Amino acid sequence: MSDGICDTYNMTLRYGITIPFDGVTLTEHRDWFRRLVDLGYTDVWSAEVDGTDGFTPLALAAAWEPSLQLGIAVSPVYTRGPGLLAMSIASMAEAAPGRFTMGLGASSLPVVQRWNGITYDKPFARTRDTLHFVNRALAGEKIDETFETFEVHGFKLSRPVAAKPPILLGALRPGMLRLAGRSGDGAILNWLSADNVAQCVAEVGPDKIISARLFVIPTEDADTARFIARRMISSYLTVQTYAEFHKWLGNGDKLQPMWDAWADGDRKKANEVIPDSVCDELIIHGSYGHCREQIQRYVDAGIHIPNLAVIPFGVDLAEAIQGLAPTA
Repeated sequence: MSDGICDTYNMTLRYGITIPFDGVTLTEHRDWFRRLVDLGYTDVWSAEVDGTDGFTPLALAAAWEPSLQLGIAVSPVYTRGPGLLAMSIASMAEAAPGRFTMGLGASSLPVVQRWNGITYDKPFARTRDTLHFVNRALAGEKIDETFETFEVHGFKLSRPVAAKPPILLGALRPGMLRLAGRSGDGAILNWLSADNVAQCVAEVGPDKIISARLFVIPTEDADTARFIARRMISSYLTVQTYAEFHKWLGNGDKLQPMWDAWADGDRKKANEVIPDSVCDELIIHGSYGHCREQIQRYVDAGIHIPNLAVIPFGVDLAEAIQGLAPTA
């Protein structure tokens, strides 16, 4: 998309939540989608890790609740061939015209290589090539080209896309963030504090969409919240992609003891040495009011679409969703 995307794209107040909800079957989500709309949520965002694929929950939401905005954060650029990926995006754009946002990302070695048997090679180049291919395919171009990381010969979508959906990149470091601003419509951020947002947005540049997945544990039991947070942090931030991200953010000194313990195979110590301050910066927790205040900090820092990943430990899911809603 051209510069000025924030002027033409629906950038009124957006407030999203991650689906599908744990413990709720896909068929049961129909009533939940209606409830989300009633509570003021504007967006539902899926992911592709080890649960559902990214597209199926959104296809259901598109059919069941036509007022919701839909997004994927993110689909790996390795796990679908370029042509199939373009077809999947075009299908969602047709099913939910003007309501779908696509998120592409390199993902990580565990997801791509260990779980899908695909060599995790040249992640930046693969993301760049996929983004360029998808942009051209959705524009209706017939593509016959050898990219650095794959070849496509004679592909053209047979069902034209009436309106190309915004394409965001899951981006964590300067190169990918700049690519998101230069060749995409914006970036999807993850695992950062509100104070880190400005550093990332500066690399993407102006007039671009910035979304972020925000982990929320709505409990006033700080010890319990930090216990859960430590397990999440050690699971994610020991992956090289996220470790390098936090070194760039300036958090290396705080997290080095965790990385050292993890490398030594001492998982228990790795959790224990994570400072409270890191838990509080990366995981939103506290009363519902305090959680909403922390979410607002991200918005004030430059996040256009907060996407809540709710962890309702000790509270009912429906209560948590209601307590965190913008209408609360």
